[in-house]
Amino acid sequence: MCYFRKEQPLLKNYGNRPGELFIVSGPSGVGKGTICKEVLKTESTVQLSVSATTREPREGEVHGVNYFFLSKEEFTERIENNEFLEYAEVFGNFYGTPIKPVEEKLNSGIDVLLEIDVQGAIRVKKNYPEGIFIFVLPPTLAELRRRLTNRGTDSPEVIEERLSKAMGEIKQMFEYDYFVVNDDLEEAVATTKAIILAEHHRVKDHGLELLRILEEEE
Repeated sequence: MCYFRKEQPLLKNYGNRPGELFIVSGPSGVGKGTICKEVLKTESTVQLSVSATTREPREGEVHGVNYFFLSKEEFTERIENNEFLEYAEVFGNFYGTPIKPVEEKLNSGIDVLLEIDVQGAIRVKKNYPEGIFIFVLPPTLAELRRRLTNRGTDSPEVIEERLSKAMGEIKQMFEYDYFVVNDDLEEAVATTKAIILAEHHRVKDHGLELLRILEEEE
């Protein structure tokens, strides 16, 4: 059952609402990807944004599911046509968020989760300021260090670099609308769902339509 579509008469009759774009970001190792995956497990009207990339598919990866796999020529052409919410070049390959699939989902009433790094989120905000921006924080920097270490994918030098970068990223949280502290995963997921719920109950966005429905029922 969708988290925010409760069986209330007014909301039950209030259909055809557009979806919202929720941008979830934070420092490396904070657990933003895990939070998004847990939200998607229970929320049928929330979908994850699929990124585009010019890198080669890895074994088991499916075009349109894991990524949209494009040639560099295709990616460059789409950049020139302003078809990305944001994009970046990483180690010789391009990565970006295509606008069209996001718009199609939003227009059909589906909420979209975009999990992205802080720099990407700031770029998205310039192109889509009406998005809802959620910053995921670690409970402490010591805990973030522990998580990065336990991943076992980075050298001590890289971990120190990530931690130093994290402080700069955390200072950018004032560009966001909400924060979620990922201390207890279940609580962090519940908080993220609560944000989704709250955003679909804004009077400034839906008040006139709700009044129209009530007046039609008189």
